[in-house]
Amino acid sequence: MIHTEFFIFNAFQQRCTVLWDEGGRCAIIDPGFYDISERDKLFNFIRDKGLRPECILLTHAHFDHVCGMVETARKYGIPVYMDSADKVILEVANVELCNAFGFRLPEGCGSLKEDPCRYIYIKEGDIIDAGSMKFEVISTPGHTPGGVCYLERAEKILISGDTLFAGAIGRTDNQWGDYDELIKGILTKLMVLEGDTDVIPGHGPITSIAREGMTKPFLLPFNEPYEDL
Repeated sequence: MIHTEFFIFNAFQQRCTVLWDEGGRCAIIDPGFYDISERDKLFNFIRDKGLRPECILLTHAHFDHVCGMVETARKYGIPVYMDSADKVILEVANVELCNAFGFRLPEGCGSLKEDPCRYIYIKEGDIIDAGSMKFEVISTPGHTPGGVCYLERAEKILISGDTLFAGAIGRTDNQWGDYDELIKGILTKLMVLEGDTDVIPGHGPITSIAREGMTKPFLLPFNEPYEDL
């Protein structure tokens, strides 16, 4: 059985997800904490639960999802898994976006050579083991060039990042966004999953594959009924 806890961080209401197995081994998805109080909520929870972090999984590298990445990786001595196509987001796009939003540039953005993180670059179909959990990498570029989702198939949990939201999809109007690629990935890789798969997005409410397949206006005219919803 997998347990989950959610933290909503920074001004963009980004969701950081912690998943752990019965042995207490955990994966940290998108640690986007921005200040000390947010950091302490995450670190104190891990300490109080007696969890043992195994890895950081990035759904993508936008600044609001990586604010606490370096500090988390350093504290627990764990690697960061990401698609290498998002290196351009860390090194270039985040600098521009942070300037535009008046947001402090997170440590680890601007130059990966000065970053103490140990990156493991992933691709479609890779399986990341974290204790008894197995996260299958689903490549869904479009919001960013290296956007991915993580599927824990046995537990029917999809971590969708900013690819798929409840009633919406990730924006593609930023530099390096690609609407056609995003829609293609959603239709061919996500909507074919079992309908009762829980979808945990990077922002907003939790949903399911069935609910999105039935109601999402962005997927019209592909909406289909799902008998077991």
